[in-house]
Amino acid sequence: MSGTSLVQADAVTRRFGNFTAVDQVTMHVAPGEVVGLLGANGAGKTTLIRMLLGVLATSDGHVTLLGGHPNRQRRSRLGYVPQNLGLYRDLTVTENFDFIAGSYGVTPPPVPDELADYRDTLVGAMPLGAQRQAAFAAALAHHPELLLLDEPTSGVDALARARLWDTIRAQSDNGVGVLVSTHYMQEAQECDRLLLMSHGELVAQGTETDIIGNTTAAVVHTDNWADAFAALNAAGTAVILDGRTVRVADTTPADVEHILDTAGIHHHIEPAPATIEERMLILART
Repeated sequence: MSGTSLVQADAVTRRFGNFTAVDQVTMHVAPGEVVGLLGANGAGKTTLIRMLLGVLATSDGHVTLLGGHPNRQRRSRLGYVPQNLGLYRDLTVTENFDFIAGSYGVTPPPVPDELADYRDTLVGAMPLGAQRQAAFAAALAHHPELLLLDEPTSGVDALARARLWDTIRAQSDNGVGVLVSTHYMQEAQECDRLLLMSHGELVAQGTETDIIGNTTAAVVHTDNWADAFAALNAAGTAVILDGRTVRVADTTPADVEHILDTAGIHHHIEPAPATIEERMLILART
């Protein structure tokens, strides 16, 4: 695996005292692929990324970054966008670009057209979407071979999120490997391969189709959606709300029917394939 991987973790574990934040995770990212690291907040995604960077030591296991142990020279060949963006809020966009490019010994990147109006604006005074676009542009200034992106679309609107994913895909098309963490399950469709984490463990990996497999859901149509949700939740099913539609994964329609009939709720049920969010819920419960 290591011969074709830009970054690889072999059974890595990180403990903080008696708390295990990441537990025996094995994964890799190859050139030209976008790997999604999915999981709820607190699942261990950021801790894993920091171990891949070599800025946080592993308690057990081994990380290989760009052919060797993570060090300063190898980190200079990757682009990293942390949750806090890695920009100086009291510098302008241009000043940030100059500083970051100087640290890599490269020419500062041009300010993207969509950020032209913010060229001389302090980063801290910019909208979050514009800040994230600036962080992306800065991370790409030295033409990295690998991108590690920690929840890069968190808190931005749909349009800004789409633009950021266009940037991610453009990089992978040029052979750059990308590991991107997110708690937005709908972003799974943007990735070539997925790693699902829950409570520090890697609970599933593969394509979205692979992970969902044959898991199905019962879609409940009812005017009493709140009562239906409450009844199914009380029964311990894997139930979620999709708007005002109640969905129950990994439970037979007959069982859902029985719960709702017992609660006296008028309803109509249709079977449907499960979503990646529902599969994640099921895996987190096991």
